[in-house]
Order: sequence, then structure tokens, then C-alpha cells
Amino acid sequence: MKKYFSVFIIITLFAFQACKPKKNIVYMSNNNFEQEVSQAQYLGLHIQEGDRLQILVSAFEEIAVRPFNQATMPATGSAASGGSGGASSSPTEYIVTTDGTIVFPVLGSIYCKGMTKQQLKQDLESRLKRYLTDPMVTVTLSNFNFSVLGEVGSPGQKTSPNERLNLFQAIALSGDIKYDGNKTSVKLIRYSEEEGKDKVVSLDLSEASIVNSPYYYLQQNDILYVEPDRNKQVSVNTNSNVDNWIKYGGVGLGLLTLIFTLTRK
Repeated sequence: MKKYFSVFIIITLFAFQACKPKKNIVYMSNNNFEQEVSQAQYLGLHIQEGDRLQILVSAFEEIAVRPFNQATMPATGSAASGGSGGASSSPTEYIVTTDGTIVFPVLGSIYCKGMTKQQLKQDLESRLKRYLTDPMVTVTLSNFNFSVLGEVGSPGQKTSPNERLNLFQAIALSGDIKYDGNKTSVKLIRYSEEEGKDKVVSLDLSEASIVNSPYYYLQQNDILYVEPDRNKQVSVNTNSNVDNWIKYGGVGLGLLTLIFTLTRK
């Protein structure tokens, strides 16, 4: 009888372990309230090869600015009406080459890889002062792409209209993390210019201190991978039906074993 009773105890414990409730399903649930939580500092996106930059140059002298804006087009009907030739300027798109440069009108090749938009703006304005009085440059990134994979509602590549994008905003654009997703183990894959290869960082979104992380704000071409939790992994690696039999059938088998043992007394 002792032998069967031991078997019953083992099966019962296994079944309860399989039915263990899911933990860490709440964002930023773990927080040390004695320590102030500060926001990570947004330092801006760093320009990478292949980026598409929209650049617009403006200054008081409209005619002098035209050579620096390739997209400047004559106003429709200005010549026919005999009026003065106005101009309608729109940003020109430049693609960052593999050597990290853009080819800018008059100025020639400008190295910008690794710069922030603000740094490129200041660099161009400094160069343009040779030709223009008080030039103003606007730089916009038109291809802020990132990817979210794994246990989210809408995985795939996304394009953000907002360049100041944090982890939670990126996940929101992907339909949030599913119930089976592991918020304590979200992988961020980012290309490191210093190391010349992709770098993988594990992030715990259940910790409130995540807002202090230097990876809290995304860079273009970042990849987020939300891992399935342990229960989902076990279910996938075995079989969902078999898994259910193990969870609930184990308890029934244990009870049948106990009843059989008692009836033999």
C-alpha cells in the first residue's frame, strides 16, 4: 500500500506543478518604491547606411537657396502670367551610401553615418554659411523601420511615424504581447557599429526600472523578439492534447490508484 500511496503523491504533485498559475503577466509590476524611477534620456537616432533622409534648406534669400534644394520646382503658370518666378520647395531625399555619406548639392560628399539628425543639421548649416546668410536646415528620417517577432498580436516589420519610440510604444504598434508571451525575457537585436555585428540584449518588461535602460528607446532597424513562456514551450514541444492529458489525467489516475488500493484492503 505504501508503494501505491507514494506513486499517488508523486503524480499529484506533478499535476499541480503543471497547473501552476502564470506569473509576470503585468508590465512594470516589480518596483522598488524606495528608489526613484527616472526616465531614460532620449539622445536621438543615429544615422545608418541605407537610411533615407529628407533635407530641406531655407534662408532669407529664396533664389540663393534653390541650388541646395534639388526638389525645388517652378510655380505653375508663373511664366505664362508674366509674374515673377516663385518657387515651391519640398525636402529632397538622400540615401546614405555604404560608405556612410550623402551627396549634397554644391557641398559634395558629406559623411553622416553615426551622427544624430541634430548633428547633421548643425554640420550642414555650418558648411552652408559660406554661401547663405543664416541658413536653416531641416532633417527628417523617412524610413524608421523596426521589427517585432514572437508572441505578439501582429508580428512583422513596422514603420513608426514617431522617431522618439520606446519599447512599449513599439509593442503597442504590434498588437501587445499575448498571454503566452514572456514579459521577463524580451530579446532586443541591434547592430553595433563599434563591434561590427548584431548585439542581443535581454530585457525584463516586468521591471519598472526598464525605463532606465539605455535600450528603452529604439533605433531604426531594431528587432524585438518576445519569447513564449515555459508553459507554451512545453505545449509546443510535446502536443497540446497530450499536455492536457498529463495535467488533468494525472490527477484522475492518482485517484483511481488510491481507490484501487483501498478496495483491496
